[in-house]
Amino acid sequence: MSEWFEKQRRELLQIIEKSTPEDGIHDTQVPGLRFIRASQLSEPVYSVYEPSLCIVAQGSKAVMLGQEVYQYNPSSYLTASIHLPITGQVIEASREIPYLSLQILFDMNQILDVIQVSGKTIRARGEASRGLKVSRMKDTLMDAVLRLVKLVEAPEDIPLLVPPTIREVIYRILQNESNTSLTQFAVTGSHAQRIARVVEKLNRNFAQPLRVDELAAEARMSSSSLYHYFKEVTGMSPIQFQKHLRLQEARRLLFSGSIDAAEAAFQVGYESPSHFSREYARMFGLPPVKDVHRLRNSLIDERMENS
Repeated sequence: MSEWFEKQRRELLQIIEKSTPEDGIHDTQVPGLRFIRASQLSEPVYSVYEPSLCIVAQGSKAVMLGQEVYQYNPSSYLTASIHLPITGQVIEASREIPYLSLQILFDMNQILDVIQVSGKTIRARGEASRGLKVSRMKDTLMDAVLRLVKLVEAPEDIPLLVPPTIREVIYRILQNESNTSLTQFAVTGSHAQRIARVVEKLNRNFAQPLRVDELAAEARMSSSSLYHYFKEVTGMSPIQFQKHLRLQEARRLLFSGSIDAAEAAFQVGYESPSHFSREYARMFGLPPVKDVHRLRNSLIDERMENS
């Protein structure tokens, strides 16, 4: 990367480091902007990515969607176009050189607004791209992101300057020809946009029985077309996608300590606790009770190390 880019990255790094006194996710006063810090390599973390831009200022991260791995670092960035269940892991971090990154959340209305203002004519296209993409960082995008991040230190400027700066960030992403997937998801009538509606429905109703014919009707597709395009976008079949959502929510419920494994199974849509336990262990490596015990011990160890 150029000397100018490295200077911008160091400035970005300093602001994030100053704003993250401890490991974890830190919301900022800038709407939709959050910082992330990790002082050690992490276990795989299961979560649902929202539509967003993710940039690493220091360190490296790997994200798995289905069976595909996406790795990014300061020379690249990741965009998520829709809500996707992923597995994330910090793969480069230490106490001396912590992993530091940022996430900017956005929605399709913001993207459509930028497209309309730019005067571009975009037609609905037949193909559908992955909802997750890693692209090479460009100087123009880094410049816009840095100006947005600097507003953390100028809260009086936030109401006036955040909206146009967010629009510029989106515009710079859309300028990158390898990142046309964001555009596809924003255009009404595209296959990607139809699948996005199905994904939204599954995220809302993952505990309900999966009925492919209803999802196909929602997308105005045949069942076979739905399966094809859904897998193109998410890297998973609808049933695999639903399973990821169910098991991640069950893990969250169990970790909160408010219910037992059988109740968690029923709440996320499983009729058989034994079937739930088998699928849980297959995804997380241990049965529910042992996995939650491991998670809690890891959290205690991390707090002791940071104290």
